[in-house]
Amino acid sequence: MHEAIDLELEKKEIRNRYRSLLRSAKYPLTKEEKKVIRKAFNLAIDAHKDQRRKSGEPYIYHPIAVAQIVAKDIGLGPISIACALLHDVVEDSDYTLEDIERLFGEKVARIIDGLTKISGVFDQNVSMQAENFRKMLLTLSDDVRVILIKLSDRLHNMQTLESMAPHKRRKIASETLYIYAPLAHRLGLYSIKTELEDLGLKYTEPEVYEDIEQKLNDSKQERVRYIQQFSGPIRKALNKELLYYTIKGRPKSIYSIRKKTLKQGISFDEVYDKFAIRIIINSSPDQEKSDCWKVYSIITDYYKPNPDRLRDWISTPRANGYESLHTTVMGPKGHWVEVQIRSERMDEVAEVGYAAHWRYKDTGASSNARQRESQLEGWISKIRDLLENPEASAIDFIDDFKLNLFADEVFVFTPNGDLRTLPKGATALDFAFDIHSEVGARCLGAKVNAKLVPLSYQLKSGDQVEILTSGKQKPKEDWMNFVVTAKAKTRIKNALKEEKKWIAEDGKEILIRKLKHLKIQFNEKVLNELHRYFGVQNSQEVFYQVGTGIIDNKRLKAFATDRNGGIYNYLKSRFTRRSGSSLRSVQEPQKDRKGDILVFGDDEEQLEYKLSKCCDPISGDDVFGFLTINEGIKVHRLDCPNAIRLQSNYAYRILKARWVSSDRRDFLAILTIKGIDRAGLVNELTKIISNTMKVNIRSLNISGVDGVFDGNITVVIHDTHHLEQLIERIKRIDGVTDIKRSLKK
Repeated sequence: MHEAIDLELEKKEIRNRYRSLLRSAKYPLTKEEKKVIRKAFNLAIDAHKDQRRKSGEPYIYHPIAVAQIVAKDIGLGPISIACALLHDVVEDSDYTLEDIERLFGEKVARIIDGLTKISGVFDQNVSMQAENFRKMLLTLSDDVRVILIKLSDRLHNMQTLESMAPHKRRKIASETLYIYAPLAHRLGLYSIKTELEDLGLKYTEPEVYEDIEQKLNDSKQERVRYIQQFSGPIRKALNKELLYYTIKGRPKSIYSIRKKTLKQGISFDEVYDKFAIRIIINSSPDQEKSDCWKVYSIITDYYKPNPDRLRDWISTPRANGYESLHTTVMGPKGHWVEVQIRSERMDEVAEVGYAAHWRYKDTGASSNARQRESQLEGWISKIRDLLENPEASAIDFIDDFKLNLFADEVFVFTPNGDLRTLPKGATALDFAFDIHSEVGARCLGAKVNAKLVPLSYQLKSGDQVEILTSGKQKPKEDWMNFVVTAKAKTRIKNALKEEKKWIAEDGKEILIRKLKHLKIQFNEKVLNELHRYFGVQNSQEVFYQVGTGIIDNKRLKAFATDRNGGIYNYLKSRFTRRSGSSLRSVQEPQKDRKGDILVFGDDEEQLEYKLSKCCDPISGDDVFGFLTINEGIKVHRLDCPNAIRLQSNYAYRILKARWVSSDRRDFLAILTIKGIDRAGLVNELTKIISNTMKVNIRSLNISGVDGVFDGNITVVIHDTHHLEQLIERIKRIDGVTDIKRSLKK
């Protein structure tokens, strides 16, 4: 009997929640639209009738809540509301995609298909997370509503996370901060982004969250009184100007306070702009810009502004459509107050996001709506461009994409005056790739504001950029050091891989020929012996080093001589793992800038590695190694911002690491060179050193007088044998008459 009463109560609650959902729609629904939503609701009830959530509630509460977020918080229309109600049906019941298409049509079926593909995959391993995140974004080029409904789904899951096990709460919350909150930010969904961040912090750092929440609650009354005192004179002045307005006071989000305390190394009490107000004016589209500046003028009549804190996103909106005027002023009692000034239209776009508001609102499209749709399409095409690259691994893709999600932006102009938006820190080379992949690949130089600049020049808002190209130019390895956009990184990586592949193919043919001459038959066993003997990570690297001449006749003869002798057997036993696979390198171990050596694992082996740029570890830091898919071992500090994510999600790829002292260091070799000057000689010289011999040039100083030249080249070397090879190659250059070397530590 008790169970029957409970079921009746639940049915009544479900009906109430459904009515509340219909009232949440941003504009009145027609009878036909209500019929579609009701049909979806009835099907969802049937599909989930035997299911319950972890909290014990009927499962149908979840799709209704997701549909409410879609309708109320994002402002989407009936199709999206129906899809939100149906989003788990295909995955969790016997209903098929064909059933959905038959009942609701092709458009709804396509969105449900997109949602089903990306649903439920985040409980699997990390590689799958990344791969499915790529799939999730792929759907963006088809229908952005898939992403918006998925964000709503994640928000409701975060709102009800309390019922999950602690370890699952932390994993889901970390993933939310890493993927979903930045995605909401990029789509302009400010309120959803803020709530996802706060809830993410609540479950990743509960003590920190509760501490800040308590402090904000304790200061709430004082804050309300202060905002009333601050806004009093402004209200009088706005009334005098006959402006229609609303003033809202709000605290900074808990997550943003935490972020600021960490970034600036300050306490809660030292966060100076915890007080914030928003002034929203009722203004016509043709007057809103001038009215916003009028309000700014009134505020600064009463309170002194901080000139470094003025942000004008009205004249130049952000890429996600956000428009607002921000200033920070000194209020009463010496408190800084952030003031946001915007029109009602701007406020709606800021809260809801133009992606949803303009693209899918079923009212007539104004020119403004069409303009925003065009901006959205521009962003989608950039995402599509990233996704179409088949080479990039999913993990790299997320890391590259995440960079662009978090970045601020700079606005630069082409020679014709077209505006381009790039992430902050982007260089002239990033700009070249943004124009076109081919322009980037052939980029020889750049002019910024009519002056020649290096390719590494960091662009500033307002710069006018002209790219100089050459048919002979091609991407270089060091380009990776000064590009920040995902598109540039991807294109450069692909070009370098392609070039290396061609060299390796030539190298394989050369190797087979040379081994035959040495009476050694080329086969898999010999190939394994070669890459162990020369200390390279795989057979492809053997071919590449033969192709570039690093492994030459002399070294191959030494291999043939040692093949049956003690040296080879020693190398084989010393540099082979217990499992039988070879180490990545038997060459000089890598060192940090102070000369200390990193060792890995319980056996303290010396392996090849890269220092991670996100935390820039140096000798003496507590560190760990992380085995990446494409870049070998990357070393991070234990207190790296990414440490928690890596150690929680990728425990099986973490290597113990520590620094051990060593007196061994890299050497600088100074080469003194003389010869007969001719056109193109310096270019040929640097090409042989950097590209062919893969040696880093520290400095280059060559001058020519009356047909002869002399100068010094400083290169970084690990190995005297390789240096001797380099000198031999340089001697062969037409015009070089003399080259000598001296070593400096």
